[in-house]
Amino acid sequence: MKIQKIRELARHQGLDPGKADKVELIRAIQRKEGNFDCFATAHAGACDQDACLWRADCFAAARSSKHS
Repeated sequence: MKIQKIRELARHQGLDPGKADKVELIRAIQRKEGNFDCFATAHAGACDQDACLWRADCFAAARSSKHS
């Protein structure tokens, strides 16, 4: 998902996206929704959150992310 859309979703949740990067912003949205803030942490390529909105981007981000 493109960062512009993620910022739009954050604003819709009442969050101020500011200068947050994609990983930080998605994790903030996850927390706001009451979910685990686990985006880009599936470094082993395993995740049991099959219905997650972010799943398509998560595994690629985990491989390249410096966040933990």
